Amino acid sequence: MGTPSDKQERGVRLLGDVLGEPLEADLREHIDSDDFGKQCAAWAAEFAYGTVWSREGLENRMRSAVVIGMLMALRQTEELKHHVRIALDFGITQKELEEMLYLAVPYAGFPAANTAKHAMKDALRDIASSRAVPD
Repeated sequence: MGTPSDKQERGVRLLGDVLGEPLEADLREHIDSDDFGKQCAAWAAEFAYGTVWSREGLENRMRSAVVIGMLMALRQTEELKHHVRIALDFGITQKELEEMLYLAVPYAGFPAANTAKHAMKDALRDIASSRAVPD
């Protein structure tokens, strides 16, 4: 792939800080590989995390809450599962995630909130099996 841009490197480091060194190493390896879809990972690291998530103006905890809300409304369950883990790492509690879910009901609708509830429960169950989840 060549030398990563400063923004891509910043994004990969941010994800590593949140998700841990093993996942950071996996991301670097994927970006540098010939794997199918590797450019999506490079764009996510460079743009989403290296540019947008790295901006000043909001704390990452708040960014995470905003992303959770959007993913619930869009019914993006797989991405929501990843962001539940990220939200917990940024200090959002399980109780706060539950309140976000309830807030989605009047704005995104019961079907979207119910879909999100199942994805979030799956994510929390997976996380709980690997580490303690804050209340």
